[in-house]
Amino acid sequence: MKKILLIPTLLLSSSLMMAADYEITPMIGYNIAEGNINLDDYATFGAEFQYNALDFFLKPELSIFYSKADYNTNKLSSGTDTDVWRFALNGVYEYDKVAGIIPLAKVGFGYETMNGDSYKGETGNTDSAFVNAGVGAKIPFNDMLALKLEAVYMLKHNDARYDNNLAILAGLNFAFGQSSQKVAPASEAIVIEPVKEEPAKEVLEETLVEEEVTSVVAVVDGDDDQDGVANSIDLCPDTPMGQAINSDGCPIDITLKINFEFDSAKVDDSLQKPVQDFADFLNKNSNYSTKIVGHTDSTGSEKYNQKLSEKRATSVKNMLIENGVDATKVSTVGKGELDPVADNSTAEGRAKNRRAEAELNRD
Repeated sequence: MKKILLIPTLLLSSSLMMAADYEITPMIGYNIAEGNINLDDYATFGAEFQYNALDFFLKPELSIFYSKADYNTNKLSSGTDTDVWRFALNGVYEYDKVAGIIPLAKVGFGYETMNGDSYKGETGNTDSAFVNAGVGAKIPFNDMLALKLEAVYMLKHNDARYDNNLAILAGLNFAFGQSSQKVAPASEAIVIEPVKEEPAKEVLEETLVEEEVTSVVAVVDGDDDQDGVANSIDLCPDTPMGQAINSDGCPIDITLKINFEFDSAKVDDSLQKPVQDFADFLNKNSNYSTKIVGHTDSTGSEKYNQKLSEKRATSVKNMLIENGVDATKVSTVGKGELDPVADNSTAEGRAKNRRAEAELNRD
């Protein structure tokens, strides 16, 4: 079967992080305590456990931290220390990757315990619940390991007063599960492929050059299927009117497929080339237009995914327009999670379903 590549296969999956089902992050840091707590600033260490496979935009995280804190001897009759344990349940939101960094934000609540009971009356420190909020970032090293940095603010109601703590944290983030943490966007080759071919037709070798699509006006011997190719040279005389065809009158498929990272409508900078090549094709063949169809995986609500799929289609459209394509030649539609090409129960399948595809139409 004859196959002519319009552009080469580009940009296979790279080593960017992919969405693992689980993450664990051993962390160390420094706690800055409010002065009325009567504690010196102190070191803290612990771990964070994050679950990513839940069908929700916030990822649940359980954190456990321990500190050995010294009471400020300048404010107490005598000095001592106390064990501080903090347990927290948070929701984590991860933003689109920026310059290789994944920003994140978190919010949640927890409980803090402090021993050294003989000093609680003097310091006013008691075991108590707290709320917290924080910001941070993950810097991937490979598909399983990243540096994680956080700043977390904690507010607790402590013995009829409100106390504040700020923890500055760093740790190594280990991702594991069905696949690695974030899938790199990938583009499939743009292919011109006849649906039918006469056996006697010369077989063309695969090449990386663009095929010029032309319209041959049937003047002498007619054009029964009205596809613009004369009957005498039309190898596919039953082509439906409006179907994209090559110079032999046979249907062609020109495919541009872009994959997206989780919960993102941003086209990765590495995919500029295939989009530009597809735009060049449209600019050179003005008798064609395209419809960009956006899709999502099944994570999140159907309403949210519908809007996300529309944003993905619009992102690709805007890139085509930036590359010179007439805006009237590009339409968009979002299909949300309703048209998967792979199994949404696996991380690999969800990565394949986060996509936008181009359909070519002959005007």
